[in-house]
Amino acid sequence: MAIVNSARAAMESRMNPADVQKARLIAEREIMAIRLADLRERQGTKQSDLKDFSQTAVSKLEHRKDMKISTLIEYLENIGMGMEIRVYRKSSTGEGQFETLLKV
Repeated sequence: MAIVNSARAAMESRMNPADVQKARLIAEREIMAIRLADLRERQGTKQSDLKDFSQTAVSKLEHRKDMKISTLIEYLENIGMGMEIRVYRKSSTGEGQFETLLKV
């Protein structure tokens, strides 16, 4: 993992900060798609098993770059999961500075 971190740091040092931030946002969106599918699979649920979504809709949802919170809540409820949205002050350096915004 140290090699990967070194390579990432080297690449980022050659990029302007705005491009680094944009690349990180793109990566986070892709990671979320992977996490959604993984979460569904760990629940033992196939895409075609979700009662409120077609298989095609689930596939699109799991690869969507952006979605409504209400859609995500409905998806999670269909796989037997809940959701919590926590917020934090970006300038805060300490742990435990989270506040729950929504828990369903």
